[in-house]
Amino acid sequence: MKILVVDDEKLLVKGIKFNLENEGYQVDVAYDGLEAVELARNGGYDLIILDVMMPELDGLGACMRIREFSTVPIIMLTARSEDMDKVIGFEYGADDYITKPFNILELKARVRALLRRSVLVSNVAGVVMNVGHIMIDTEKRIAKKGEETVELTVKEFDVFELLAKNPGRVYSRETLLNIVWGYEYQGDIRTVDVHIRRLREKLEENPAEPEYIMTKWGVGYYIKG
Repeated sequence: MKILVVDDEKLLVKGIKFNLENEGYQVDVAYDGLEAVELARNGGYDLIILDVMMPELDGLGACMRIREFSTVPIIMLTARSEDMDKVIGFEYGADDYITKPFNILELKARVRALLRRSVLVSNVAGVVMNVGHIMIDTEKRIAKKGEETVELTVKEFDVFELLAKNPGRVYSRETLLNIVWGYEYQGDIRTVDVHIRRLREKLEENPAEPEYIMTKWGVGYYIKG
């Protein structure tokens, strides 16, 4: 597995690289957002760890640019702990978030969880599902809106796949967090709302009046069967 670590704190990068390499990962490093984008474009990474506050291009900007061409899992690092900062990170396409200072064991656990999900998905027999004009292939991790291929992040795909496999079943935000992000996830519950909104923007013909990705007010979200 190949991981890119990006942070302008070189001592921190050195420590993360050392610990991840001890776990058997191949690790590349970068120290600013522009370099991160270029490496991500050409590096074939399985996961990226990306700091928010960096020179040249900050982590949010780098994440947004990477999302233009890749759905690689991204873990954001930030020195700020406000919930809204985390929600903004998810808006830009991040899959997970860790606040500095953090325990390296926690970071390694988050890395393993995201990579494990990717491996499990790649080993599951493919299923092609159609929800109106929306199609997803669970083996190739491809989503289409009509004939147009749509790039979904790891978590966006996981959320839609779960809902599509269980049409009509309403999932609360808490349940979606537990299933898709894991019971150990301590992030803001509004993360789910962000991902649902992004799915509607990407897949629905009219996101303001969705036909398939529905809300049951006061309960949760479901796919209209």
